[in-house]
Amino acid sequence: MKASRFLPGLLALGLLAGVAACNRHDPAAAPAGAAPGRPTVALVVKTLNNPFFIDMQKGAEAAAAKAGVNLVVQAADREIDVERQMQIIENLIERKVSALCIAPSGSREIVPVIVKANKAGIPVLIVDTRADEKALAAAGGKIATFIGSDNFDGGRLAGAFVAERLQGSGRIAVLEGIPGHETGDARLRGFREAVAKFPGLKIVASQPANWERDQGFNVFQNILQSNPGVNALFACNDLMALGATEAIAAAGKTGKILVVGFDAQPEAREAIKQGKMAATVAQFASRMGGAAIENAQKLLAGEKIPEFTPVAIELVK
Repeated sequence: MKASRFLPGLLALGLLAGVAACNRHDPAAAPAGAAPGRPTVALVVKTLNNPFFIDMQKGAEAAAAKAGVNLVVQAADREIDVERQMQIIENLIERKVSALCIAPSGSREIVPVIVKANKAGIPVLIVDTRADEKALAAAGGKIATFIGSDNFDGGRLAGAFVAERLQGSGRIAVLEGIPGHETGDARLRGFREAVAKFPGLKIVASQPANWERDQGFNVFQNILQSNPGVNALFACNDLMALGATEAIAAAGKTGKILVVGFDAQPEAREAIKQGKMAATVAQFASRMGGAAIENAQKLLAGEKIPEFTPVAIELVK
């Protein structure tokens, strides 16, 4: 009688123990629905609220299916949330994924987690935005490869286009990304170098809008109020450019200000067709995501991979 009274409790304890034992396995190494026995590659992007990184995820998923690896994709809610991205990466290191592919939200901020991954024996592949080379070298960190476009050249393409359309004379505004962020900084350098060749072109305002559409609207609205004679705008990504087109429309100046973006997102391409934007620079995020996974698989198979895998860019107008 006493044994039967405690039997349900003993069975419950046994079930709990079994669940606990099952949960000891590495969740990232065997994500839900993953094929057993395959390596797990993590792709950490800046945000999945941006179509550019959604395209990168799609490219990675297609490559992962072909390469026979399990894929984990994670991101912070906002591109500017560098701290959250670092937390995500640290968690993936603790969960012992096979390889890390990272599009850094901060070029310098990423360095400590790269070093942690190195110590854990997890290879790191950097995508889209380079890690700060000086900071990485000073910390003794290493990456396996960088996969991305030449952002400097993309900015130069945009600058040359603006100069041509304005016939070498005009007032230009610039919407920057996150200050100190390698991707935006390179695009700005390329754009400014191209524009500097024309004495009649003047950059009258250059302000951060942190890659976000709402900030693109607000910042450019303020720029228009203080510089009503602006002839052209270069935005370091399409989201900021699209936000700016809304500010231009609110000011009744649609079609009167030349707007050039970067990333060639579908909405930006449509804005070009509608005459709201003049051009954007395409850099093919899906190819970056695919190349990241392909290189990670090769690396895990013991193959050598190049230190830099370039992804082509082109001007869409």
